[in-house]
Amino acid sequence: MLEMRPDCERCGTDLPADEGGAFICSFECTFCADCADAMDERCPNCGGELLDRPARVGAALAKNPASTTRYFRG
Repeated sequence: MLEMRPDCERCGTDLPADEGGAFICSFECTFCADCADAMDERCPNCGGELLDRPARVGAALAKNPASTTRYFRG
């Protein structure tokens, strides 16, 4: 199950689990759309491809909440 990290690792932008606009690699490194574009859709941590993260909504989100651990190191 995806961890659904709450923020962009590069700029700290909030990325709610129930909204689009987040991009992840296969290790779940998470970035906003602007940062993913700036990095040519490549993860700076592993070099992997960044793809759209699916949203988690409704009962699925209530039963399996998103992570609250922030990864932005600012």
